[in-house]
Amino acid sequence: MKLIIGIKMLNFEKTYKLPFKFHIPNYTLDFLIKKSLKKRNFKYLKRSLFILFKQQKNLEISKILPEHKKILWINVAASSLGDSLMDLSSRVLIQDRVVDLFTDTKNANLYKNDLVFKSIFTKKNQVNSSDYDLVIIDSFGTKSMNIKAHVASQVNYVGMFGFYNGPEVNRVLFNFHRLNQLLSYSKNEIEINSIAKCSLEVSSADKSVILNSNLPSNYIAIALGGEWNYRTYNKWQYIIEELILDNKDLNIVLVGSGNATDITKKIKNKYHYPNIIDCVNQFTFNQTAEIINRAKILLCCDGGLMHSANSVNTPIVALFAKLSSEMQLTKAITAFSMFDEYDVNNITTEEVILNYKKLAKLVYSHHQDE
Repeated sequence: MKLIIGIKMLNFEKTYKLPFKFHIPNYTLDFLIKKSLKKRNFKYLKRSLFILFKQQKNLEISKILPEHKKILWINVAASSLGDSLMDLSSRVLIQDRVVDLFTDTKNANLYKNDLVFKSIFTKKNQVNSSDYDLVIIDSFGTKSMNIKAHVASQVNYVGMFGFYNGPEVNRVLFNFHRLNQLLSYSKNEIEINSIAKCSLEVSSADKSVILNSNLPSNYIAIALGGEWNYRTYNKWQYIIEELILDNKDLNIVLVGSGNATDITKKIKNKYHYPNIIDCVNQFTFNQTAEIINRAKILLCCDGGLMHSANSVNTPIVALFAKLSSEMQLTKAITAFSMFDEYDVNNITTEEVILNYKKLAKLVYSHHQDE
């Protein structure tokens, strides 16, 4: 009872109030309406008590200081590839430090050639706590906090999302502004907004694989499939048909994971067009990112491959549902986007083609100027 009394009620606001002074796109009001006060407060209490139980409460600090030269970043709360790229996007702000990463096994390969992370860990016994001056922890959820308490029990830490949990936000902007705050606002709001984007370094070996795959020198890519029905577009075959009718010399490379194999077969069976190249489910995520890197444009829905395109600076035509483009993109990204409140399939093929033509005009005129 004393432990619960010791938790100030005002701290419940940490679950939904942005921890920094600048505004970013968010759906906080929707969250507060839909999520009961009881459930929000219970999660806060649960996390607070777990931190006390793990003897970590007095180790939290509010700033990353100059003497914090060797840092361990724990990122396990959101395991999807896209979320990982977004949540770790701000690491470029501390590239002058020695930073190691503890992450989920399936995300480790994303950072095997990273310019910031020196070592990548996926198991607790790989970490030596005496190596670190500070831990950055993604969330104060029990999973992340348990790892922190195990691998670096006596090391000070700062939180990125901390107790913030539930409201949808632009994750890239959140992480950039939060890390900037922890660095005592070393950059102003305009500077952060202008550089905030995901990043991904593709290894020489992966680049070589794609170089030897004999892709054409000039092509666009289309990302097929998706994990969620509401953001899986089912009209790509009609988009492809329109693109071919408009330009029979256009090379189109199809990319995607295992959930895109069925739609890929349908497209290949319907269009016996030699300039459609199937790369679906044939390469790793990083290798596919290199395919996208070489593309002039990527057409896609919100998902991991969209974030990979943003990471390698490929312009995108992007389809969104439920979460608008301002919740997923930033000013540092070249994009033409469309949004439907419920389902990307409510977006017409005419809209997609129109936005593709706008972007293509911009992209190809830029290349001509070069």
